[in-house]
Amino acid sequence: MSTTATQTDYASYLEGFSLETLIARLDDHRDGRFNAFEACCGRHLREGRGEVEALVQEGLDGSVSRLSYAELDAQSARLAGWFKARGLGEGDRIACMLPRTPALLITVLATWRIGAVYQPLFTAFGPDALEYRLGRADTRLVITDADNRGKFAGLAACPPILNVDGASEGDLAWSEALAQAPLAEAPPRLAAEAPFLQMFTSGTVGKPKGVAVPLSALPAFALYMELAIDLRPEDRFWNMADPGWAYGLYYAIAGPLLLGATTHLCEAGFSAEGALDFMRRHGITNFAAAPTAYRLMKASGIFDEAAEQLSLRVASSAGEPLNTEVVGWVERALGCPVMDHYGQTETGMTCCNHHALAHPKHVGGMGVPLPGHRLAILDAEYRELPDGKPGVLAVDIARSPAFFFPGYTWQEKHPFAEGYYLTGDVVIRNADGSFQFAGRDDDIITTAGYRVGPADVENSVLTHPAVAESAAVGKPDEIRGEIIKSFVVLREGHEPSQALADEIRQRVRERLSTHAFPREIEFVETLPKTPSGKIQRFKLRAQAADETAATPS
Repeated sequence: MSTTATQTDYASYLEGFSLETLIARLDDHRDGRFNAFEACCGRHLREGRGEVEALVQEGLDGSVSRLSYAELDAQSARLAGWFKARGLGEGDRIACMLPRTPALLITVLATWRIGAVYQPLFTAFGPDALEYRLGRADTRLVITDADNRGKFAGLAACPPILNVDGASEGDLAWSEALAQAPLAEAPPRLAAEAPFLQMFTSGTVGKPKGVAVPLSALPAFALYMELAIDLRPEDRFWNMADPGWAYGLYYAIAGPLLLGATTHLCEAGFSAEGALDFMRRHGITNFAAAPTAYRLMKASGIFDEAAEQLSLRVASSAGEPLNTEVVGWVERALGCPVMDHYGQTETGMTCCNHHALAHPKHVGGMGVPLPGHRLAILDAEYRELPDGKPGVLAVDIARSPAFFFPGYTWQEKHPFAEGYYLTGDVVIRNADGSFQFAGRDDDIITTAGYRVGPADVENSVLTHPAVAESAAVGKPDEIRGEIIKSFVVLREGHEPSQALADEIRQRVRERLSTHAFPREIEFVETLPKTPSGKIQRFKLRAQAADETAATPS
């Protein structure tokens, strides 16, 4: 099904684009200040749309829960009242480790309602990942459930815990929190630079870097939903991304709510059969997922004749480029076009193949800049390069009114130079104004749509007493894009074995995360290094790629 008939020409859209007009649509106070709850819920009630469904959620047992904007307003008011009674307020970090449930959405909105900062915690995180993030952010409260409660038990310092499954071990009870009198006062009006999300992004060295997302990101989130996703009022939207990460939180929760749309959440983990059943049951018309999901759906074979059973109008992908084979399969099997989108935790989505705009679209390409952004390609001296020359993709800050990234929360890295924000990705601009990947200039591993810093994996591997040195790289994989491979040098007195590899692998799963463990471990005598002792991961990446190429498919 094509969307061409409703598309606006990209160049024409840019001519009439006004960020101020968009902001006026998102905020009916018109006072130059913001509140994320007001933009995502409160104003919809004032506009008479309180009965519109904000959420349709399917639980593990197949039960379906629904929350209208009016119900979301009422329940978040009670939780916000409880927050205030405990002394929480503007700028406080409130963390949440919950599966995709109504309680998660209520928590997000209640946090914003008091001007606090929502901090997502991925449910696959282990104690090491949690302890660093909670300590770094000086988190004031954690909201979790019985299934995830044990991950906080061994932390050296842990904030108070609100348990949605009832009080235990000194926890606070969710039922008591929602019995609180609703917050009576209006949500605080905050400066555009005030944060409303506290994210963390993986890097190539050291610990994860803090990204405090300011309220000025809201217009950019809405632009992406309107133009790239082409989210319409009548759509039944499902973004499969986990809200514990940026793409899910920005564009499965904040983005749809900004537009007053209905978002769908599925608590169950991914399976091709489950995805097909969910799409059919809920009549999904607008779908977004990581490339891994599309590859698994294709590999399953059960979608090959599914187009007639589905209601899909458009599909979107983010995380890494889709190849020609998968794009063609989506159009045939799902009966709709699929578009690639590019972004980062720091910037949100900035370069997209827009469903709602007509512009040159190339399979595997990144698309064109999201309106409100000017992108440039820079050489090593930060000079702009002409079309066809590979360089680092950068945002021209002065000419990008929708750009919002202020820098890392604790100044862990300085990503700015000569008036540009440097993404770190190596890109080419085509003569038609579109962009495409040429590589990347760091060691970030992209596995199943998740960006993993090798330092996180290496540090966890090094906690095993048998390990002297370790290096982690991405190894090409047909389904996941990349898998994590660790090269391990053992201490004296330890011998390589499958049992030891399994032990190291399990240690990383438990301490760091169940998505960031090395699926392959190779024991080596030495690691390639520069004269100064820096690990040359590019040599290990090349070795891993050669192994994949030599393996019959």
